[in-house]
Amino acid sequence: MIVAALCISGCGYHFAASGDVLPAGARTIYVKRFGNATRITGINDELMRYIKDEIALHHRLKVVDSPDLADLQLSGDVRVFISAPVNFNAAYEPTTYRNSVQVSAVLRDLHTNRTIWSTALIGGGQHSPVVATSIVPTTPSFLQQNLNGGDILQMTDLQTAQSQTAAARDLMMQKLATNLYVEMAEGF
Repeated sequence: MIVAALCISGCGYHFAASGDVLPAGARTIYVKRFGNATRITGINDELMRYIKDEIALHHRLKVVDSPDLADLQLSGDVRVFISAPVNFNAAYEPTTYRNSVQVSAVLRDLHTNRTIWSTALIGGGQHSPVVATSIVPTTPSFLQQNLNGGDILQMTDLQTAQSQTAAARDLMMQKLATNLYVEMAEGF
């Protein structure tokens, strides 16, 4: 039993997103406003909110509001945001859209002015049904919303499209922030 424990501890195995690659003395992080190379106004600010929430969720680093108070700085750019129809009805009207976002990011140690981690491209995507007939009310992504199947039937097509697009975008941003944090904290 002791030999097995020593082997596991010595092999470099660690839990994902534990922040083992981050400098040991780093306690604070400043998330610099990401640039926006898309036509979607404010998408960079929206993503920053999700990134800050994800960092805070792991309790490894404290998010601060100034680079003067930070050990680390995360910066980057939202490079691409695409929303394209992928499914159509018999009249060739879109029933489902595929939303995707791609960012680049850099993590710097502000004490040594050294780049710890960077990625040229990390992305996320999510399908968004925009008509009631395309929605499956038993899927996990639908069940996370505060709607039920009967609510969708009472909504107009525009209300359905707006609510489902917003829910898909929220889930996509959450997943992207999670993936970005895991890659950053683990040095992938």
